[in-house]
Amino acid sequence: MTSDPLHTRFREAVARVNSYTRPLPADFLLKLYAYYRIANKDFSHPGSKKPLINAFKSNALIQARNVTPEEAMQAYIDLVDKELPLE
Repeated sequence: MTSDPLHTRFREAVARVNSYTRPLPADFLLKLYAYYRIANKDFSHPGSKKPLINAFKSNALIQARNVTPEEAMQAYIDLVDKELPLE
């Protein structure tokens, strides 16, 4: 990733999620998962050992399939800003 403002804000949002210690809703996490994978151009299959989890992750990716990597970064940032406001 480059150091342009969008990439910087995306990395900061990812760090915020990774350092968050409270439980987060599953639907929120699945959206973040899909946007993160698209933003990083990671098109491999979900790697969970549980088929049901893989199905949910695959569904999240399918729902976001028409999103560009840049749009995915911005959507990820927007979700984090909305659900995990800075304290």
